[in-house]
Amino acid sequence: MNAKKSVLSIGLQPTLIDYADPAYAAFPGMTAEKVQGGLDKDIATLTALGYDAKLCLTDFGATAEAMIRASLQEKRYDCVVIGAGVRTIGKNFLPFEKMLNVVHEGAPQARLCFNTGPFDTAEAVKRWCPID
Repeated sequence: MNAKKSVLSIGLQPTLIDYADPAYAAFPGMTAEKVQGGLDKDIATLTALGYDAKLCLTDFGATAEAMIRASLQEKRYDCVVIGAGVRTIGKNFLPFEKMLNVVHEGAPQARLCFNTGPFDTAEAVKRWCPID
């Protein structure tokens, strides 16, 4: 039997996000609870589909690189997702760039994929890392 494909889903710790900040206007009505619920559901969906999925939630930069690096050292990942809350918010550009380079360095074999929010990670993973 083939080993499960492993997925690391990287995102911002939902409780650290200021949802009233105009930078997050593209995500109206979001709360930390809704985001965490969506992330947890996505991990559960990936697991149910047969993936070995882990969530890595970071801050905005103080320890983000170290957290991601530690996760990548735990095991070999077939796929890494960097969430929309990091990528699509202009002021998060530098943390995103740093995260991307840590992933490139720590998991050069991994497929990279991107979701559009905390509810469609499984679709992104299936596009680039389908289960055989």
